[in-house]
Amino acid sequence: MNCCCICGTVRNCGIYLNRIFNNMELIGKLFNDYRIILFYDESNDDTLEKLKKYQEKNDKFIFYKNNAKLLNYRTHRIAYGRNTCLQFIRNNYSDYEYFIMMDCDERCAKNISPNILKMYLDRDDWDALSFNHPDGYYDSWALSIIPYVVSCHHFKDTALGYKYITRLIKNTSANNLIKCFSAFNGIAIYRTNKFLDCNYDGRFRLDYIPKFLLDLNIKKAGNMDLRQKNEDCEHRYFHFEAIKKNNARIRISPLCIFYN
Repeated sequence: MNCCCICGTVRNCGIYLNRIFNNMELIGKLFNDYRIILFYDESNDDTLEKLKKYQEKNDKFIFYKNNAKLLNYRTHRIAYGRNTCLQFIRNNYSDYEYFIMMDCDERCAKNISPNILKMYLDRDDWDALSFNHPDGYYDSWALSIIPYVVSCHHFKDTALGYKYITRLIKNTSANNLIKCFSAFNGIAIYRTNKFLDCNYDGRFRLDYIPKFLLDLNIKKAGNMDLRQKNEDCEHRYFHFEAIKKNNARIRISPLCIFYN
């Protein structure tokens, strides 16, 4: 079915939610049908009130309220929230062709160009697609691309991947896609059948990264810094698992879906 679930996690996002909801609705209009699925963690602003009000307005909106104790680490919390959204899709919307993960912060509250996304829906050269951003390619933490495959925060120079992808995007024509192992940058669209049997993991772990890629990363960036050994970007494991299980094609568009 040419339908899409649009998912996200929210905590202290109240100031952005009206624009986020508007952008999600504009995306939803690209499909025959859509659902918005959000995971709410305890907040100290008006996030919950805005979720409840929007639920009264849009019957395509579902949100899950986490009543459990907050996990200690941010990436663990976000991974838990994203996995909850995925489980809801597995249980209720596994026949939807696409799902989107979208941050609910200032990066995705900008003006949106849905037609940028629309033009990729008929292309069969990606299974996960993320985009450049008008603020620059800020999400180097989620990025895994040869030779910078491991988390940038576990090396002394955290900007190597950022510099590399910035140059690469600049030199990539608008019609081409950039191959990588992981990328997010605030929003990504997925072909459901390639990712529904995968999970997010916010722990720092290296067991899923092939040794030759790890060695190449160390050769380029120097020895790893393991002081932040409790967290990693939750997207990395998710994408690598989909590559291993389903030969998923992870791609980056040089175009921006948002604009200033």
